[in-house]
Amino acid sequence: MLLAALSYDPIVHIEIGPLSISPHGVGIALGFLLGARLMLPAARRKGITEDDVYALLTRAAIGAIIGARVAYVINHIGDYDSILEVFKIWEGGISLLGGFVGAVAAALPEMRKRRLSFWSVMDAAAPGMALGVVIGRIGDLIVADHLGKPTDFFLGYRCPPPNVDTASPCNGTVVFQPALIDLLLTAALLVVLLRLRRSPRWDGFLICVFTVWYGIARIIEDFMRIDETHGTGLTGSQWTSVVAVLLAGTWLVFGRRTPRWGQWDNEPADAPTDGRETPDEPPTMASQPESEE
Repeated sequence: MLLAALSYDPIVHIEIGPLSISPHGVGIALGFLLGARLMLPAARRKGITEDDVYALLTRAAIGAIIGARVAYVINHIGDYDSILEVFKIWEGGISLLGGFVGAVAAALPEMRKRRLSFWSVMDAAAPGMALGVVIGRIGDLIVADHLGKPTDFFLGYRCPPPNVDTASPCNGTVVFQPALIDLLLTAALLVVLLRLRRSPRWDGFLICVFTVWYGIARIIEDFMRIDETHGTGLTGSQWTSVVAVLLAGTWLVFGRRTPRWGQWDNEPADAPTDGRETPDEPPTMASQPESEE
């Protein structure tokens, strides 16, 4: 028996003169900016300069947009009648996990070019990634996006009247709000990461914790969603999360040390980073041994 449910009228768009602003988009942008700000002190302690961070974030922002769209299109390929529709990102349709993958992939070449440890960078970024998710999900809640399956769960969302717009269809009287569950679980993850980073850890530890925790959360949450499924009834995000959790979890349990790959900060100063010979250069701050937290 349903004892309570959340109920409010969403704000899908805010009209300011000729402009129509989506709180969802504002949440994503603000989450990225504040997550980046949280990354800076941790990066500095690891010998990563602000110039390094901003260069990486510029590429990560572009990669996140591309990756988020590509992942969504792949997961919903049957929804598009022409190739042109794929590029209409302003009509909605992005994947958070795809955004993560795209951001990392776009920043990788710059990490190697600057001889930064991949694992140091990702550990510095992990709490900021969690904060970005939390803020982004607030935007989802404001517009009532990602509404899920009917439920009698006490944190369910009571659908508004038909004349009130929601960012996604409300299929039922009371439905799951996966965005709310994601916000709560990721907020708890953020607290854990901030506490864990107070003590010295092997590089890669924090990003592995983030991957395992958030991956498991997404596997659970996607059972509440109404989304395309593949194979044995799992969504694309669930399949991605299963692979990520297995890899990161295995390393946390059995590896327990910084992986050898990606330690570009330990390469000699004259080591080529793109397969070609490069002239000797004076060591930069990014190439110095990393200090312990």
